[in-house]
Amino acid sequence: MTDAHALPVSYSSEVAAAKANGVPVVALESTIITHGMPYPGNLEMAQSVEEIIRSEGAVPATIAVINGNLHIGLEPSELEALARTSDAMKLSRADLAFAISEGRTGATTVAATMIAAARAGIHVFATGGIGGVHRKAEESFDISADLEELSRTPVIVVSAGAKAILDVPKTLEVLETKGVPVVTLGQDDFPAFWSRSSGFKSPLRLDSAERIAAFQHMRESLGIAGGMLIGNPVPEKDEIPAGEMENYIRQALTNAGEKGIAGKAVTPFLLSDIYYLTEGRSLTTNIALVENNARLAAKIAVALAA
Repeated sequence: MTDAHALPVSYSSEVAAAKANGVPVVALESTIITHGMPYPGNLEMAQSVEEIIRSEGAVPATIAVINGNLHIGLEPSELEALARTSDAMKLSRADLAFAISEGRTGATTVAATMIAAARAGIHVFATGGIGGVHRKAEESFDISADLEELSRTPVIVVSAGAKAILDVPKTLEVLETKGVPVVTLGQDDFPAFWSRSSGFKSPLRLDSAERIAAFQHMRESLGIAGGMLIGNPVPEKDEIPAGEMENYIRQALTNAGEKGIAGKAVTPFLLSDIYYLTEGRSLTTNIALVENNARLAAKIAVALAA
């Protein structure tokens, strides 16, 4: 590399071929692999999600930083190595460049994945749920960088809503303030990750991937910058009802407070504790919603390309 400050970036062979041939690509985050569940379940989940995207006519691009190299798409061996990694950094906007410049290995959150996807010319990203305004944020000031990223980076983020451990109405309020379109697929209620309904009305509703793509094309025609958040409710057969989930969440929040968990450690702790409290049901639902989001994201990517 002649430029000492050039970005060390690698495209997987599959993603490179897709970009060369105009095949739609869907970005995938990597924190769900390194911080979401243990090996080998994390690898099986990642492989399944990638295969779903392929089955819908798009190409998956799992994004991660490995030894200081930004990877847009992972080869099978790289995906397995990442799934086995126990000390990967959790990267957001603040530390993505740090990990690259220092030669570190890190998994990308929603915000970091959006940055990398936009730079790679990828317009659609499938995740589980976005971060947002944490409960009692008026005391902790704990608000995810995901919300700021959605306001500035032109990527469609397909999620099962905001993580239910958050303050959902405050999260929706911040998104409205920042001008981020929040669209729920096929229902009027905004989804709440493990549950189909949060009890709060979605700002916007569309009923197909094609209508979402048309909306995005119109935003581009008007020169409106920033991303879009899609709320894709978890399939009914896989959901844990909101009332039941709220009991588990409150117990997990109490446990986190007693243990002094703070900052970036809060969300992984809560997800782990909820897994224990639900006797594994939360993870089963989590996998189902991620797969459901990958399917919709691929359909949107194909519709955008058409």
